[in-house]
Amino acid sequence: MPDRIAIDGPAASGKSTVARMVAARLGGFFVSTGDLYRAVSRAVLDRGVDPRREAERVADLLPDIDLGYRRGSGSVLDLFLDGRPVSSEALRGPEVSEVVSFVAAIPAVREWLRDRQRACCRFGTIVMEGRDIGTVILPDATHKFYLTASPEERARRRLAQGGETAPGTSLAEVAARIAERDRIDSSRAVAPLRPAPDAVIIDTDGVPAPEVAERIVRRVQEGQGAA
Repeated sequence: MPDRIAIDGPAASGKSTVARMVAARLGGFFVSTGDLYRAVSRAVLDRGVDPRREAERVADLLPDIDLGYRRGSGSVLDLFLDGRPVSSEALRGPEVSEVVSFVAAIPAVREWLRDRQRACCRFGTIVMEGRDIGTVILPDATHKFYLTASPEERARRRLAQGGETAPGTSLAEVAARIAERDRIDSSRAVAPLRPAPDAVIIDTDGVPAPEVAERIVRRVQEGQGAA
C-alpha cells in the first residue's frame, strides 16, 4: 500500500515547504489542504460574499464550486477551481489570507472538503499537509508528523514570504495575525488544530527546511512515526 504521510502544524510552521521536499524525496505527490481552503475562500470572495460576516451564505455557495486536484505531468498534482488551473501563489494574496481562517471554521466547508482531500490518496504515495490531517482527514495515515515553531519565528517566516502580507506590514502585526489564526484554528468546534496522539512532533525553530524534511524522510524509510 502506498504511504500516506500526514504533516500538520500551525500557520507558518514550515509545513508546505517541508511537505513538498518530502514528497520529492519519496517520489510521491504533495497535497496542500491549505490551498483547498484558500481556493474556497477565493471562490467565495469572487462571488461577492464576505465569509467573516456571511458564513451561512458560504455554505449555500458550495454546490456551485468545482474544486479538486488532477494529475498533471510527472509527479505533479494540479489544483483546478471552476474548471481552471490555479497556482498556490495565486491563492496567497492578503485578501485571501485575511478570510481563510473564517472559511476553514465553517463546518459545512470542512465536511465538503473532507472527501476531496481523501480522494487524493488514489494517486499513490501522498504527503498531505494541513491542520487536521492526522486527526480527521487521514487518521489511518501510515506516518504522522506535527511541525511547530515559536510565534516569533513563524512571524518572521510569514513576513519573508512574498505576497501574503500587505506592503509595510510590521513584524508585530504579522505576529498578532498569526496569534489570532492560532486562536481560531485551535478553538473551533470542528477539527480543532492539535497534534494527533501518535504524531511525531518536530520543533522547527532555527532548523532549515531541508533538515526537517530529511528527518521525516529518514523516519518514513525506517518505518518510524507510523500510526
